[in-house]
Amino acid sequence: MDPVTATATVAVTTAAASTSTALILIGAALCIAIGAGCCAIAQGKVITATAESMARQPEASNDLRGSMIIGLAMIESLAIYCLLISLLIVFMKS
Repeated sequence: MDPVTATATVAVTTAAASTSTALILIGAALCIAIGAGCCAIAQGKVITATAESMARQPEASNDLRGSMIIGLAMIESLAIYCLLISLLIVFMKS
């Protein structure tokens, strides 16, 4: 194999590897961005609904607050799972 062909082969292989790495990083970024964005929207809706319910029925505010905190924890777990998946995507590329 002549030096020009060898250099071209190495350049193509390097370009393909960097493109593959870039796509992996973009996929991981989209995973966490979409997941965190959806969680933020859902948490905003939960807090809004709970605040409106507390304003209508102040006597039920303790029960509503407890349910809201459990709901927010469940929603936040989605963001943590998205972070875990994106870290797996980045570090387990094979």
